[in-house]
Amino acid sequence: MGRRSDHTREQLRAMIVTEGHRQLSEVGYFRFSAREVAKRIGYSIGTLYNVFGTLDQLMLAINGVTLDRWRDYLLARLDRAGDDRLWTLVEAYFEFAMVNRHAWAAIYDHRLPESEPMPDDYVDRISALTGIVVDEIAAALPPERAERAQQLAPSMLAGVHGHCTLTLNGTLGHLGITEPCEAAYARVRETIAAEGAR
Repeated sequence: MGRRSDHTREQLRAMIVTEGHRQLSEVGYFRFSAREVAKRIGYSIGTLYNVFGTLDQLMLAINGVTLDRWRDYLLARLDRAGDDRLWTLVEAYFEFAMVNRHAWAAIYDHRLPESEPMPDDYVDRISALTGIVVDEIAAALPPERAERAQQLAPSMLAGVHGHCTLTLNGTLGHLGITEPCEAAYARVRETIAAEGAR
């Protein structure tokens, strides 16, 4: 039964995103149901579309919560890091993905239509995350090579992400890799070493 007058638009938005993130974390992207989100908060599915416009925009809002939590998690882990901050970064990548498996995977499972640009606030959230990685790579490189961090970060991230994804779907072991986090870190260190760092 609808309660259309009970909440402001901003309150509705917050309720929908909170319940959507809860459901996504529980069932994953491919079993996610906007209709079930609406039901759980006591509104019609039409209310969700009135607030967000499209399912894609709702998913971006939900995934934005995950990106913010991921950023905060990495920063918190780095605040407690020892001398090897790159190891902490790689380990934290794996930890967050494993603890938040469905929500983390949804960031990559959801795709906007090619004709639809990614909203600026979502781009900013991604940039905040990748910026952490770029800064840590730059700090690990020789000072005269620090500017290379921006070019190195995407492929290094892809390597860590690949190890993490194949670990979560259970296929990395078939390749004989029994310690995926350590293997991903070794590839990171090899890249850094190739740039002249010790």
